[in-house]
Amino acid sequence: MSKALTLLLLLAMCVQLIKPLGCPGLRQRRDFWKIAVFAIVVMMATVLLRP
Repeated sequence: MSKALTLLLLLAMCVQLIKPLGCPGLRQRRDFWKIAVFAIVVMMATVLLRP
């Protein structure tokens, strides 16, 4: 599941660079870093929650 989530977030970052998603906070191309920060937080939470 974590690999699928990683691929989905990478795809969202690529799409954001090509054509902005238009969501609040993601209206400009340079906002792709926000997706990267979210991905890092999600991956850290996954590592911490796994036994």
